[in-house]
Amino acid sequence: MNKINIIYWSGSGNTETMAESVYSTCKDNAHSKLLSVDKASIENINEADILFLGCPSMGDEQLEESEMEPFMETISSSIKDKKIILFGSYGWGDGQWMKDWEERIKSLGGILIEDSIISNYEPSESETDLLKSLGKKYA
Repeated sequence: MNKINIIYWSGSGNTETMAESVYSTCKDNAHSKLLSVDKASIENINEADILFLGCPSMGDEQLEESEMEPFMETISSSIKDKKIILFGSYGWGDGQWMKDWEERIKSLGGILIEDSIISNYEPSESETDLLKSLGKKYA
């Protein structure tokens, strides 16, 4: 069984809904945790076999600045060789924040094991199904 940690920041609740979709299919795995970023720590990164990291696009297509960005800076030295799946929601733009986040993860040595999942506003049924299937696949 993989140790899965799902860490997210959500402003409107859409990214939280996405995180909960992943968790709904892997929560029976005693080694899975769902954590808002303000409750997460470097230990949650180090102990995980697989990380799901979620954050919506904020401002000019960037990560949320007061909690998620500082968390990313804190964990940057622990990302190397970690298996990671990124997800998040956006309200406008074309998803550039996710492309930038993917490049950042790669530059830190992280391993993106699935395509990132982005949702325009609230997740659609197909996006929810995909998130659930990924939780089940890696549990």
